[in-house]
This record gives sequence, structure tokens and C-alpha cells, in this order.
Amino acid sequence: MNEVVDTLRKIEEKYKLFQQQQFTFIRALEHTREEAHDTFRPVSSIVQVQCYKDHHCYNSTDRRILNMFVSLCNELRCLCQKMETVHAGDSVTNGLLEKCKMLLNDSNDLTALRATYPHGVVNHLSLEEAQHRYGGVVSVLPIVLDSMRDWVTHSKLKVLYIVSPGCARCKKETPTSQTAPEALTSNNNENTVKLQEKDFKKFLAANQRPQKKKAPWRPPGKHP
Repeated sequence: MNEVVDTLRKIEEKYKLFQQQQFTFIRALEHTREEAHDTFRPVSSIVQVQCYKDHHCYNSTDRRILNMFVSLCNELRCLCQKMETVHAGDSVTNGLLEKCKMLLNDSNDLTALRATYPHGVVNHLSLEEAQHRYGGVVSVLPIVLDSMRDWVTHSKLKVLYIVSPGCARCKKETPTSQTAPEALTSNNNENTVKLQEKDFKKFLAANQRPQKKKAPWRPPGKHP
């Protein structure tokens, strides 16, 4: 699990850099679509971006940003495979993982996909770009990352739920194990005091001086 969390954190950092260059990404798509004479249909799949990069990209800046997008998609696919091996999962985690795998499929249609609040990637596009060209392709990464964060959160909660009953038993048993020596010490001290008192009484009985018997009391006067 720690490896998954660390990998996800690194991908998130790369995505932040990519997100800051969204304008460059859109311009690269514009240039390559023109080169491909493919300006009428929307950018609707990851493989379409890959095709633009491989066959219609003649600018180093455009190639760099398109390659960054494709690389992020590939890293997220690898992370999906790693998540499958972490634990068996349940209906929630399995559903989130299947959603990620479907969205990251090369030929999956992203046309209707839209990232909503708190993501502002669609808001940074013009109305025409958002509705008919790039709304789906700029939404796929933030939506996948959200689903992976949810997967990590749910998986951690499940692990805590499984472990907590055992921990509770340990906590219940701990005071008993800690107080047992104290109880034994207390009993030993009480026994020692009793023995000391008994020995002291014997000592007094053996060493006490015999007392003289007093004559019975008589009223003052002469007595025979």
C-alpha cells in the first residue's frame, strides 16, 4: 500500500506540472490536428493523441507536451495493475479500479467526459473547445486521479477496520498483564507484615519479665 501511495503522489506532482501547461497542450493539439487535416472531429481518445504525436507533430514543444500527456496515461495504467495486486478488494475498490481502467483504455470514447468542480480544466477552455473539441481529453486525467485517491482512502479504511478488533483485544488484555505483578507484590507485602507481627508477639512472650502479684486492696486501719 505504501508503494501505491508513493507512486500516486509522484504522478500527482507530474500532473500539476502538466495542468499548468494546459494552454500549451491545447495549442499542440490544434497544430497536429491541422497537420493531420482532422480539424472537424473532437479529440475523443488517448490513442488519437498518440497518433497526432507520432505522425503529425513537427514541433519540439508540441511533442514534449503531447508526450507528457501520453506518459501520464501510461503511468496511471501501470498503477492500476499495481493496485490490483495490493489486496483482493471489495465492490467499492473494484468498481473504482474498473472505472480507471476503462477511462485509460486507448480507444475509450472521451467525448462526453467532463471534469467538474473542484477541477477547472474545462473552464479554462472556450465554449467551442469545451463542447466540441477538448472537453473530454482534458478531463480524463483529473477524473482518474480522483478515483485513485478514493481507492486509496477506502482501502486504508478497510485495513484499519480489519486490524482494529485485534488491537482492541490487545488493549483489553494489557491492563491485566500489567496489574498482575502489582497484585502479586501487594499480596507478598501483606504476608510479610503478618509474619513480622506474629514473630514480634512471640518475641514479647519469650522476653517479657514476670510481674509481681499485687496484694488485694484493704481499707485503711489495723488488720490481724
